[in-house]
Amino acid sequence: MPVVGKLLRTVLAALLLLVVAIGLAITIVPRFLDRRYYEGPASDHYDGARFFNPDGDDTMAPPAGGSRGGFLWRQLTGSDDRPAWPETVAVTPAHPPARVEGTRMLVTWVGHATVLIQTQGLNILTDPVWGERAGPLGFGPRRVAAPGIRFADLPRIDLVLVSHNHYDHLEKATLRRLWQRDRPMIVTSLGNDSVIAQTGARATALDWRGTVQVRPGIRVAVTRNHHWGSRWFADRNRALWSSFVVQLPAGGNLFFAGDTGFGDGQWSAEAAALGPVRLALLPIGAFRFVPGQMASGAHIGPAHAALVFERLRAAHALAIHWGTFRLSYEARDTPPRMLKAAMTCLNRTGFDAIAIGRMVEVPLATAPPHTPATTPAAMLACLDTPAVRALR
Repeated sequence: MPVVGKLLRTVLAALLLLVVAIGLAITIVPRFLDRRYYEGPASDHYDGARFFNPDGDDTMAPPAGGSRGGFLWRQLTGSDDRPAWPETVAVTPAHPPARVEGTRMLVTWVGHATVLIQTQGLNILTDPVWGERAGPLGFGPRRVAAPGIRFADLPRIDLVLVSHNHYDHLEKATLRRLWQRDRPMIVTSLGNDSVIAQTGARATALDWRGTVQVRPGIRVAVTRNHHWGSRWFADRNRALWSSFVVQLPAGGNLFFAGDTGFGDGQWSAEAAALGPVRLALLPIGAFRFVPGQMASGAHIGPAHAALVFERLRAAHALAIHWGTFRLSYEARDTPPRMLKAAMTCLNRTGFDAIAIGRMVEVPLATAPPHTPATTPAAMLACLDTPAVRALR
């Protein structure tokens, strides 16, 4: 009996320690994960603790409605009758030149939001991700298409733009490799420099409307978009999200939208006010989380991407953020097919979806026609056709 009593006391003590450990974890671990990436004065998009979208925050609820747990379960299991994606997509990697001088602009889509832009003797890389999975600790969506440029074939990078801290846009392993190899200038928005610093790299972090000179005649402006940020569950919106305008000395500017929803749609006009846009990099995928959905609070789909293209008065645009990592419900080829229909609704050309690994020459900017801005309602009405409705 004494042995039984001792064993019982040991078990009860172990259970008590377990309860205490769980209680401590509940109170301590979230605070540990909830890192304060940035501290500064309050503003029209920062309340002194967290950032927010000043045009109304519609990014807090799960994009498909319902509970966040149910949304995550459906995403992990694919249990929402989603159309199948291919296991792999054939890619012919590009071999870009070392430099592109003068006003000539050569652009290569590496995949997802990663694009190499070469112009003015400058090599620019957006949201560089070469990893196999987009997520923490080896988890997350798997890449179905290999990078459009092998890392070994990547020319020396001068400028890196990092739009926010989600894993499919800020990959520490790739940033570490780039920093160790090239020591590029890295520009991001407030708070993300704290995450980037964990790689050993240094980044210039700016608020919306902030600018930094890259070299004489070339500046980067950090501009508003409509999104959110987090690396864990508890650190939501501790770092800012943004788009960028690279102001170039001739031929028109480069606009990189990052990852964005439509919001009030006015942020595109703010970017356009910085000068003619020669090339816009605009997301078109991860917009559908239930059948028939055309956009979410955090992600524009092809319909709204076409409206952003129109509001930017951009001469040319390249579709990004589709076909690399499966992040949503829609079929892999739905975004480019729907984009084609949306551009027909605008009676415009110049906004294209290309294959990963393809290099394209971007002509100099020319003034687009002055037309009234198409409303979202008018665009969705135009797309309400049997052909578009059939796209899953």
